[in-house]
Amino acid sequence: MAASSGLHTKGKRIAPVLAGYSAIPIKFSKKSQSHHFLYVKEHRVREELDPTRPQDRTLFILNVPPYCTKKCLSALFSRHCAIESVELQEKPGPEEKVEIARAQSKFFSLKTVPGFRVAYIVFKSQEGAQTIKSLKPREPLVISTKTCPTKTGIKKWISDYATTLVNPGELQMEVDAFMQNHDKRIAEEEKKAEEEEGVPDEEGWVKVTRKGRRPGIPRTEAANLRTLEREKKKRARKELLNFYAWQHRESKREHIAQLRKKFEEDKQKIALMRAQRKFRPY
Repeated sequence: MAASSGLHTKGKRIAPVLAGYSAIPIKFSKKSQSHHFLYVKEHRVREELDPTRPQDRTLFILNVPPYCTKKCLSALFSRHCAIESVELQEKPGPEEKVEIARAQSKFFSLKTVPGFRVAYIVFKSQEGAQTIKSLKPREPLVISTKTCPTKTGIKKWISDYATTLVNPGELQMEVDAFMQNHDKRIAEEEKKAEEEEGVPDEEGWVKVTRKGRRPGIPRTEAANLRTLEREKKKRARKELLNFYAWQHRESKREHIAQLRKKFEEDKQKIALMRAQRKFRPY
């Protein structure tokens, strides 16, 4: 989606007609000589499909420039009527679902999508949406003002770099808070599962959870050794044998250890057979 060039008549720029949309001219700052248009229309989607965006109080906006943030849009239209919420998305559609912890996080938030975007603005009253839809300013609305400046150039690069620097203390606090909430949620789910277990529902079915299963039989030492041997063989098949010098040395060392182990086992067998008078070398 890109900014449209528009038409010129007697030095004035006329917005290209887009069926169903109203055009609102905007420019970056008062010094800017060029401008482009935002295309606005009422958001018409059934409330059960999009409950967070009421039809009579929500406007859908196309052609939002990359430098225009939520704060800028709010400041731009709140001069005319009160705003409840502003959302910026890469493309039209339902609200982009982001995990609550991640959305509120200072360190794990999603990256800003570059390029032109779309916006959904929810007003506090029905009159607000109608006012903006019928808005026809004589001069383009200014995005970057003294009260709400938009950073560009070196200032923006410095700001973006500063956001990449992480404070270890703040990060640790956020991680600890997240883990506490996670443990609390897991404990609540386990408690709920225990309460529901064994209680039949309306149709007579009984819910069985993992805790209701029969406890497994502990492994013997021989079973553990066999499992370790299988994992070792499986790992050895994936590796390049004797590819490196240290692998060659280790394979020799293991071979010698196996021979010594076999020798000791044979000595014990021979001693046992002698004690039982079963050893006949010839």
